[in-house]
Amino acid sequence: MNKIIKYNDKLNVIGKTVRKYRELNNWSLSQLSDKLMFIGLDIPKSSLTNIENGKRIVKEYEFYGLCKVFDISMEDMLKDFINELK
Repeated sequence: MNKIIKYNDKLNVIGKTVRKYRELNNWSLSQLSDKLMFIGLDIPKSSLTNIENGKRIVKEYEFYGLCKVFDISMEDMLKDFINELK
């Protein structure tokens, strides 16, 4: 059986950044979900909540889609995590 490894008790390292950019854009979770749907990604509001709270793994295509709708680079999305590792 696979054991999922957490980093700082979270299943992803971008949740706080997703929330930050969503709030900077004044988007609700529903609005973010709609914007992702527009580019072909079905991530419901409840899943976005879990991503922001670090309770859900983010797939690589979801990671890219989030960067795309926020119009930021993947490195910017990971900036806090990268700085934490330094």
